[in-house]
Amino acid sequence: MAMRQTPLTCSGHTRPVVDLAFSGITPYGYFLISACKDGKPMLRQGDTGDWIGTFLGHKGAVWGATLNKDATKAATAAADFTAKVWDAVSGDELITLAHKHIVKSVDFTQDSDYLLTGGQDKLLRIYDLSKPEAEPQVISGHTSGIKKALWSSDDKQILSADDKTVRLWDRNTMTEVKALNVAMSVSSMEYVPEGQILVITYGKTIAFHSAETLEQIKSFEAPATINSASLHPEKECLVAGGEDFKLYKYDYNTGEELESYKGHFGPIHCVRFSPDGELYASGSEDGTLRLWQTTVGKTYGLWKCVVPEEENAEAAKARTTLPGTAEEELEDLASENSDSVYSSTPEVKA
Repeated sequence: MAMRQTPLTCSGHTRPVVDLAFSGITPYGYFLISACKDGKPMLRQGDTGDWIGTFLGHKGAVWGATLNKDATKAATAAADFTAKVWDAVSGDELITLAHKHIVKSVDFTQDSDYLLTGGQDKLLRIYDLSKPEAEPQVISGHTSGIKKALWSSDDKQILSADDKTVRLWDRNTMTEVKALNVAMSVSSMEYVPEGQILVITYGKTIAFHSAETLEQIKSFEAPATINSASLHPEKECLVAGGEDFKLYKYDYNTGEELESYKGHFGPIHCVRFSPDGELYASGSEDGTLRLWQTTVGKTYGLWKCVVPEEENAEAAKARTTLPGTAEEELEDLASENSDSVYSSTPEVKA
């Protein structure tokens, strides 16, 4: 019998969590940023979920959030018609970039010098962060609001998605290279640089495409509408979450469903693997983030593997405990998964 997942629950947001992103691995570990309709994006230690700080300044729902590679800068996209760049160490707001409509997506180049934005006005904008007052480069061509825009191919290309179209752009010529039409509204997009893979979700479909040609590599069908999916860094498995409150884990090579369990008390809006692949984070309509182990029972972060004594092995199945925390049982989640949860509640930043 497989050991049960014991998620770490990160509370603190007061509205649905709609986007999340991990930094790269830094000398201080890796970090996690969450975007929420409460307008207060939060920064956390990535492996424990411990709250570090809240970025205060937006006057509307925050739809997108990202960190640069070394977690020194954060960027957020919001309903107040702005994108903001923040010092992720001090929490200070560095730059506000005014837009003409709701901003949905932000992404740094690898050197953190440029920021790509996309949103409801159907335009891609490229800001030179050393000259934030200068007019951005603008790429037009989308026919509906942009949901996600990402740098790809060492920042030489851009991948962007509107309602039912994914487009590949050349950064230098600012022209469209290729367009991919899908049958239903695109709910999420992830770019995996190792192997140049683009992960797209729409309806119940999780599709994998070449990021260079947009040719389809493979696709899986889930039992429910999927809002987000993420491919493991080693490409062994993928996780997905959506409208049925469940998290699904599939073998990337065979498509076999490896795990599925109720993950939240509301639809799941975003899932992402950590940069080391040891855990994945999910964000939900229920206002929480949860961290889940890729390999259940492994000692990692706050998880400590406990193997029962042999004579009691059948009575006390091996389970993962969270040391030094008050373990409280989740009510309904427990009825399906019997999980215990560590809740890290942030202080309120003045």
